Amino acid sequence: MLNIANQFMLNSPAISIEPLGNGHINQTFLIACEDGSKYTFQKVNNNIFKDVPALMENIRLVTEMLRASDPDPRHSLELVKTLSDQKVYYHDESGYYRMYRFIDKSLCLERAGSEKEFYLSAVAFGSFQNKLSDFDASKLSETIPLFHHTPNRVKNLVKAAEEDKMGRLASVKKEYDFAMARAEEAGVMLKMLDEGKIKLRVTHNDTKLNNVLFDEETRTPICVIDLDTIMPGLAANDFGDSIRFGASTAAEDETDLDKVTVSLDLFRAYTKGFLEACGKKLTEDEIQTLPMGAKLMTYECGIRFLTDYLEGDVYFRVHRENHNLDRCRTQLKLVYDMECKWDQLQKIVNEEAAKI
Repeated sequence: MLNIANQFMLNSPAISIEPLGNGHINQTFLIACEDGSKYTFQKVNNNIFKDVPALMENIRLVTEMLRASDPDPRHSLELVKTLSDQKVYYHDESGYYRMYRFIDKSLCLERAGSEKEFYLSAVAFGSFQNKLSDFDASKLSETIPLFHHTPNRVKNLVKAAEEDKMGRLASVKKEYDFAMARAEEAGVMLKMLDEGKIKLRVTHNDTKLNNVLFDEETRTPICVIDLDTIMPGLAANDFGDSIRFGASTAAEDETDLDKVTVSLDLFRAYTKGFLEACGKKLTEDEIQTLPMGAKLMTYECGIRFLTDYLEGDVYFRVHRENHNLDRCRTQLKLVYDMECKWDQLQKIVNEEAAKI
């Protein structure tokens, strides 16, 4: 691996390599060089990402624009080019590799320890959206086709139910019926996009808290990381995925559904930070779709878990019996709770939008 690392334009030769982080898709390492400089080195999982050159071109285009809008080297990832052909990735028979300059004195948080931390993550993702608001999203490749195409996720669920390979459908009739009762709503934002009411934007598509780097000392956000899913998308989807993950009062696989609700305080904290950072770049229609983004991203995640359960747990890694079913139930309970609090969610968005 050190030999491959030295194929990149490092400040000096790489002398050590050690595992970094706890990601489940790519293999990530910390490279140390003779002069003390450090780099983040990754082997990209080309089983998940079928077109790595297109993925890397997306990242190159976006990071270059981010760096042009903010010269602080800590505020965006910086790709390192290869020595031989100055590409932003290296490829040989063993796979695809890339390298970023390491951002020192930084940390990731798995969950928000306070409303303030959740608010700050919203500022990070809102700033990301703001800085890329003038970027032509059509320049980006769709590296995972139909990734947040919720109607297509519904089709996949219906297909899994019709095939019922594992004979599990009868045991999840309640969850399946709940999902199908909301299937028509799945395409509401895509219809708005087709009608020109909302814009296609550059979106991150995996806006969990742990994809923001925070400064070790100040605990303020430095930059957004894990850019593999950058694609054309909808601003409300990025907002919604954060709410799904961060505003829930319970873990994603909680078995006691009484514990699973959407926290209005956390929803407000995130809405405030997101709109403060990018609200002026969003249209009024886009702002009004934010609650729907939260609901649809949660619904989509829930039906993906249910689809995988019906298919025999072939996509999401499971650690116990019925793990994907437990995950599905938490997401569908969150959808139900959002529906119960719908007027309050809309009121919060309107109140925070009025402040920008």
